[in-house]
Amino acid sequence: MTTITKTNILPEIINLRHQFHRHPELSNQEYETTKQISAILANWGIPIVPTTLATGLLAEIKGKQPGPTIALRADIDALPVQEQTNLSFKSETPGVMHACGHDLHFSSLLGAAYVLNAQRESLKGTVRLLFQPAEEAGHGGDQVLAKHVLGGVQAIVGFHNNPNLPVGQIALQAGPLMAGCYRFLVTIHGAGSHGARPEKGRDPIVAQAAIISQLQTIVSRNNNPFDAVVLSVTKVRAGKTWNVLPGVATFEGTVRTFSDEQTTLVKKRFYDIVQNTAAAFGQTADIDWSVGAYPIHNDSTITAVVKKGLKTPVIKPELTMTGEDFATFEAQIPGTFAFIGSNGRPDAADLHDPQFVGEDETISTAIDYFVQSAHSLLTYFNSIKSEGRPIHD
Repeated sequence: MTTITKTNILPEIINLRHQFHRHPELSNQEYETTKQISAILANWGIPIVPTTLATGLLAEIKGKQPGPTIALRADIDALPVQEQTNLSFKSETPGVMHACGHDLHFSSLLGAAYVLNAQRESLKGTVRLLFQPAEEAGHGGDQVLAKHVLGGVQAIVGFHNNPNLPVGQIALQAGPLMAGCYRFLVTIHGAGSHGARPEKGRDPIVAQAAIISQLQTIVSRNNNPFDAVVLSVTKVRAGKTWNVLPGVATFEGTVRTFSDEQTTLVKKRFYDIVQNTAAAFGQTADIDWSVGAYPIHNDSTITAVVKKGLKTPVIKPELTMTGEDFATFEAQIPGTFAFIGSNGRPDAADLHDPQFVGEDETISTAIDYFVQSAHSLLTYFNSIKSEGRPIHD
């Protein structure tokens, strides 16, 4: 039944994907995208759950029989990137593109919604469909949780397309998958002077250079070499002219880790090095440290249930230092997150690249992933309830 239903709806879903790709919207601006998704679901007779989210939406498919509630999640926002592909359906919005393939994600969730709605007579429980806003910027996961949209959900499932994997391939494992993403901005306060009289000031550029150099020792000398950590300084600013030493210098960048323990270690050493090195130069430093995304750590039980129910062979994923705010949900709800191949050619552009191309065929595999995961999890939760077992063995 699943294959026949998916086959019937797949051309329409691919056409919808092309429409969404032509008209991408940035984080927290996905008004038309939200409106169109809502209209499509309503046309299929799938109820929209009222929320106070400004963008994004929640829909719900109730099975014929009562039972557990699980959630399927896809993100809907695009990036501030000018598309440089030759796709016939390339973005028509200047400077905005689905360069991360979120159009593949939520189009696949729409396809899964159609299939599951057609199968609701056989469902014993409820499937919530979360079309999440602002994954790229704006902490959309936090917005969703703050609105209590997922109350009562016993497990959550998501995926991200991966252009480095061939179409049709699924990579999934329990435990770590994607790194936590942290942003830092450091402002060093010295004292300016004429470039010919540096002794009259306290040169923040010298302190800036020393701090940046010393920060690299966190990875090489403080972190366990078997635990992957990245610390990258990506933006440096100081001064306005060639013959004047500035009074202030700044730099910013990112830290990527796979565990809270690593994050705690790196953050402590970061603060120690920045503040103590600045003090050694007779200066002070302000640090702004913010969270972009926490590490994704898949629940072992939920992952095992999902893997067992997938008809597509599953491979072991390569860990990635990129971040994804699906981890926000996993902090409160047992969940699992997979990579699904979306290209696989040796010369394929990566995510966030203006030449990124996610193949339409990705959608077929992703629909199956969502549908089969929903059935597996509902069956699992119903079985442990009837047996009186705890959720986690």
